[in-house]
Amino acid sequence: MKVKSLSRKLLTRVLSFYFILTVGVTGIQIIAEYFNTKNHINSELLTLEKTISGSLTRAVWELNNQQVIDISEGLVAIPMIKGITVTDESNNIITQLGEVISPEKSSIRNMALDDASEGISSVTEGLFGHSFPLVFEFSGRTTSVGRVTLLSSNAVIFSRIEVGLYFLIGNAIVKTAFLVFLFTLAFNKLLTTPLKELTRQISQIDLDDPEASKLHSMNYEKNELNVLEDAYNNLINELVEFKEKLAQSQLETDKAKEQIDENNLLLEQEVARKTSSLSSTMLKMEVQQKELREQKKTLQEENLRHSKTEKTLTTTNKDLIHSIKELNKAKERLLEAEKMASLGELSAEISHEVITPIGISITSSSYLSEQISHLQQSLDENKISRKSIESFIQNALNSTKLLNNNLHRASELVTSFKHIATDQTRDKIRLINVSNYIDEIIQSIHPKLKKTNHSIKVDCDENIDICSHPGAIAQILINLIINSIIHGFEQINRGQITIDVKYYHHKLLIDYKDNGHGLSEETKEKLFDAFYTTKSNKGGTGLGTHIIKNLVTDTLNGTITAHSEINKGLSYHIEIPDMRT
Repeated sequence: MKVKSLSRKLLTRVLSFYFILTVGVTGIQIIAEYFNTKNHINSELLTLEKTISGSLTRAVWELNNQQVIDISEGLVAIPMIKGITVTDESNNIITQLGEVISPEKSSIRNMALDDASEGISSVTEGLFGHSFPLVFEFSGRTTSVGRVTLLSSNAVIFSRIEVGLYFLIGNAIVKTAFLVFLFTLAFNKLLTTPLKELTRQISQIDLDDPEASKLHSMNYEKNELNVLEDAYNNLINELVEFKEKLAQSQLETDKAKEQIDENNLLLEQEVARKTSSLSSTMLKMEVQQKELREQKKTLQEENLRHSKTEKTLTTTNKDLIHSIKELNKAKERLLEAEKMASLGELSAEISHEVITPIGISITSSSYLSEQISHLQQSLDENKISRKSIESFIQNALNSTKLLNNNLHRASELVTSFKHIATDQTRDKIRLINVSNYIDEIIQSIHPKLKKTNHSIKVDCDENIDICSHPGAIAQILINLIINSIIHGFEQINRGQITIDVKYYHHKLLIDYKDNGHGLSEETKEKLFDAFYTTKSNKGGTGLGTHIIKNLVTDTLNGTITAHSEINKGLSYHIEIPDMRT
């Protein structure tokens, strides 16, 4: 029988394992380098998206296909970009340059940026890339006008990691060759040669004289071979002792048999006693098992009742959720209706107010036309005199002045209302001068104030400008003033409203205060609650202050707090961030 070398077999397995491990680790490093470079390219594509999305979106929106093509050609000139496709909102291709992924060979995954961005790849074609929508924002609304697909390829990745791959493979080969050389020398010196010597001595064992067959090694290092040598020598010593103990063991075995017979007899007696005790225990267990079955049946009935109750609760919960959703929808419709009702009431007041100056203007115009006719008649009859001309000029000047004043008044009313109504309906962010805008707001509600003896005092620096939603600001101030007139100044002849405006740390600070009746602590806690009103019998909806809070917190991203005491008026502190920061 051919003897196989243990050291060679062990060396082969160790080196094979190391080779597999080295190949695996090198492969993992190559794959990691590949995916790391691929992720880096994807990050560059995402950065490129942020750079070009604005210009491409505007070009597609303006139907400027030539600009789209020029931008696409500039992108394809980048070594990283192997292909680009730009489509419009109907998925019609505007331009397509470079590589293209076949739809049936591509795979799509959502990117982490947003739900509309997608990563695409094709394993068979060696392409990957990023597809993102072109979203155009207009009047506070966003519209998808097209989609852009940027493609790169595995060739770009390999060109970037080529030097690293050569280094990894060369490093693995050098380390493997060096370790093979070291392992061969070590195994030959520490294992192969000592094992051959031990094998030679063991093969010369003499069973008649075991003492002469003990091993004598030339290895002076304390290792496993020395342990094997000592174990073999101890085995020889135990073999000698075994012969001496064998006879003694035989004698002890005979005595042990006698003792076993006695123990068997005692064991049979103990088994009989235990069997009797076990029968009694089994009887008790049957009784307990019957009781457990009854308890199980009771628990099953209880579980059935719980299941029915849980099912009923689940159905009721679903009904409640549906009711809450319907209530929220109704609440949103009421908020919008309240907003439009406020604008409609303001429109009616402005229309009524404009009629007076227009009527005066028509009267003045008619009078002036009549005077011109009289002058023309006097001129035709040659009865004109200096006195009549001076009288005509004076009357014409008075009529013109009256006409200009009243038309200017009507123009101011219409212009103020137009600005306020446009801002409330469009809800567009723009830069406004706060002082002028507050004057326009007060001008728009002047017809309502004119019916009362109440006054409004505004303290605002004329140089304060802010970028925000002017419509929301207008509706907030109009609702506050109307609330003061209707609720705060009820049965008060001369009410005073103070509006103090400051700009501090990129925030517009508005302190609104009236000297009305004020609120109790209980009413103040419910001030911003929807549908809470003290005028329900007079048509109040309870949405005025609720709309104010929603506009401040949701639309303007600001904060609002209220302070009040009975007979000490009501004040609000509003902070609105400047959207330029």
